[in-house]
Amino acid sequence: MPRTDAPSRASVASTRRALEILDLLAREGPLGTNEIARRLGTTPSTISRQLGTLAEFGYAERDAPSGLYRAGIRLVQLGNLVLLRLDVRTVARPHLEALVDRTGETATLSVPGDPDAVTIDFVPARHDVQGVTQLGRPSVAHATAAGKVMLAYTARRLTAPLRAFTARTITDPETLEGELEEVRRRGFAEAFEERERELNAIAAPVVGGDGVLVAVVALQGPVPRFGKAAARRAMPALLAAAEAISRDLGATGPR
Repeated sequence: MPRTDAPSRASVASTRRALEILDLLAREGPLGTNEIARRLGTTPSTISRQLGTLAEFGYAERDAPSGLYRAGIRLVQLGNLVLLRLDVRTVARPHLEALVDRTGETATLSVPGDPDAVTIDFVPARHDVQGVTQLGRPSVAHATAAGKVMLAYTARRLTAPLRAFTARTITDPETLEGELEEVRRRGFAEAFEERERELNAIAAPVVGGDGVLVAVVALQGPVPRFGKAAARRAMPALLAAAEAISRDLGATGPR
């Protein structure tokens, strides 16, 4: 008996033709029925039937004024679903390692949570003295760089009272909102001794193919080694890492 857990090696001609049409439209569309038929070496009537089915299910779209076909929005939707199922940790890990190699400081990856962002991966610094980092540790929304990025790129808003972790913690919601506006403008967040004394951090957003915040990548280090000047020198490397991870997750525009 044939095995049922392995894909058949036989191809279905109509399915193969439909996939060839989609590939052609994605690469070179918009195209007309006759041109597609010419390129694929078949008849316009065959292509017309295929295009009608593809358009019915949203995989192709017809421009009425020109009569030309292009790839449909359904392909984008399916692509986004596939990308969202990728494990962001797997995608981000090599970028975190490269970031630590470039900067020498601990790199973390967090995801939005409620009420705080949550660390799901990190690569430790190559130094004996490191900040406190562990999987599952919350990045307090108003007192950490990762938390500020989460707030800036989501619809969440905080109200008083906001806990003071150090003398530098922002505890006034209006002041915090002003800083979040700056985070959105600059594309990154800073937290200098706001959650813990002698610990600084910077963070940037990671977005998916739909432009929505997926994760936050951050760098942190002790003040004697990772002061404001050192943190800002590391900013280009951080932003490049966040941009690279976003691209790998399907983002095509600016974060």
